[in-house]
Amino acid sequence: MNYEIRGTIHQIVELQLQPGQRVMSETGGMIWMDPNIDLDTSMPESGGGLMGMIGGALGRAVAGESIFMNYFQAEGSSGRVAFASSFPGHIVPYDIQPGRSLLAQRGSFLCSQDSCTVKLEPTGLGKGFLGGEGFILQRMSGPGTVFLEIDGELSAMELEAGQTIKVDTGHIAAFEDTVTYNFEIQKKLKNIFLSGEGLALATLTGPGKVWLQHQVIRELAQRLIPYLPSKSN
Repeated sequence: MNYEIRGTIHQIVELQLQPGQRVMSETGGMIWMDPNIDLDTSMPESGGGLMGMIGGALGRAVAGESIFMNYFQAEGSSGRVAFASSFPGHIVPYDIQPGRSLLAQRGSFLCSQDSCTVKLEPTGLGKGFLGGEGFILQRMSGPGTVFLEIDGELSAMELEAGQTIKVDTGHIAAFEDTVTYNFEIQKKLKNIFLSGEGLALATLTGPGKVWLQHQVIRELAQRLIPYLPSKSN
């Protein structure tokens, strides 16, 4: 599958599909397509039969995502379909090898080849609590190419084996499945209440690649609230 990423601060990805080739995306992500591209909306084909499909749909609902996916297939001849990010930032392609996965923050998945699967990543009660509100991971498994939409600018880091960085959870965009993650409670009580970094920081330990996003939509929205018109105005 050939593709081209266009734009600077608000990018799109244009996919060139061969006859019979199919890709999937979140609902509402497509901006245009050729006439011979067939669109079909259905629940993700996550394996495990009907119960697996229902379980995957419930997981997506818990993560705040639509329980449906859009599938686009080229019919008769090659065709193009384009997808846009929902927020100014960057589209990042990643080729997932067979048996491997990529973990990403919820809302990061834009589109992929239909050979990929996207599921909610169970974090456990402890990690879910320490990760804070909004820290929900999705596991994208291969084989196939996925495209992530990352808010704002981004930094990509290649961690060596045993190398660890501490990260504010809101800035974690994605990381390879060879990277292990955990949470470390801040040791100083005053830091918990005064630093603005919350109860704990995430720790990411290599080997593997990590993508960090410079912009956090939730924080941006909070900063804009004072400037929004109120009913009294």
